Amino acid sequence: MVVVWPSFLTCSRESEVMVATREVTYDVDGLSMTAHLARPEGEGPWPAVLIGHDGVGLDEYQRQRADDLAARGYLALAMDYHGGELFFDRPDAMLARVMPLLADAERMRAIGQVALDVLLAQPDVDPDRIAALGYGAGGHIILELARLGVPFKAIAVVHPSLPEARGEYWTDVLSTVLLCTGSEDPLCTPEQLLTFGCALEEAGLDWRVNIYGGAKHAFWARPRNPDGSPAQGTSHTMATVPGVGYHAKHAARAWQAVLDLFDETFPAFAQTR
Repeated sequence: MVVVWPSFLTCSRESEVMVATREVTYDVDGLSMTAHLARPEGEGPWPAVLIGHDGVGLDEYQRQRADDLAARGYLALAMDYHGGELFFDRPDAMLARVMPLLADAERMRAIGQVALDVLLAQPDVDPDRIAALGYGAGGHIILELARLGVPFKAIAVVHPSLPEARGEYWTDVLSTVLLCTGSEDPLCTPEQLLTFGCALEEAGLDWRVNIYGGAKHAFWARPRNPDGSPAQGTSHTMATVPGVGYHAKHAARAWQAVLDLFDETFPAFAQTR
């Protein structure tokens, strides 16, 4: 069952374009998920973007990615895979939820497929123009969907958990792939991304790696206090997994790289905005 909550009109930070947002509730993996849907005002059909949040949960940052993409003319769904739960200041609880999920490709694919079905069921979606964006564990879910055969035209993943780096697993994937991480990320190292990139090269994919010098894990995440409120500086005062640190310049650069990939992938659409 899919439940759609009332829409709200907002003006995105990306532009003066009005964006309609609403929460969409659906069931998968034994949980009731609450995703964030953002669409441009006006008539489509619109290219679609599926967004996978990182291990902490669907927070304001991923919701804002959907809103900003909608302001650029994409219909975007930020999926939920924690049943609405956020794991701020609870890294052990987060890992207890995420690690079994990452070890089970079928669960990840099921979670991602239901979210994708919700996205593609929206009016004015162009099913022939689909892209995806994932962070951390959400990046792994996106990559599993691609390996399953979802015809994403473009995939951007930021410090993703990675599937096995074997070229034969990716020969049927037609996406252009952007892989991003920080040079100081201990959980998704540049070496891991380059090894995975070699598998994509073996499979004949169009791929690229962006490594951001000095950036740590989740470098896009603004520091927070244990209660979830904003904190000053680059370090979180709440408990996190090792190696997390905010880098404002690289957060902006990585986001621009995502936008550039999508605009490159859908050039005729980009030129009409």
